[in-house]
Amino acid sequence: MAKHSSMHRTPGVPAAASSAKVRAVKGKVLKGDHLELDRLIFERVRLGIMSALAVNERLNFSELKGLLNASDGNLSAHARKLEDASYISCRKSFDGRRPNTEYRLTAKGRKALNRYLDHMEAVIRATRAG
Repeated sequence: MAKHSSMHRTPGVPAAASSAKVRAVKGKVLKGDHLELDRLIFERVRLGIMSALAVNERLNFSELKGLLNASDGNLSAHARKLEDASYISCRKSFDGRRPNTEYRLTAKGRKALNRYLDHMEAVIRATRAG
């Protein structure tokens, strides 16, 4: 039985974006065709976390939750994945008896986000040029 590339696609994500390497858009080869889409950042909530932290020195859990309109569990799970990849740092403390979780974008995370944005800009340029 032949394998179909659609079997490995993320639902709702165009085939070009779900492949490990985007080589061409509308027949045009992208500059640096070895650019890889960072699948960790690609998810909406994780991209939102990274973007929010890129323009804010630090944000606490409640601030991120409000910005992203995410549930506690959803935000926590996505933040943990970014923290495990060392894209963000997390500092937990208490303000009296109230817990406070603060997030920051790491240098590795900023570099990964910039690579991701460069890749997406190349896809957009190639698509518009067609």
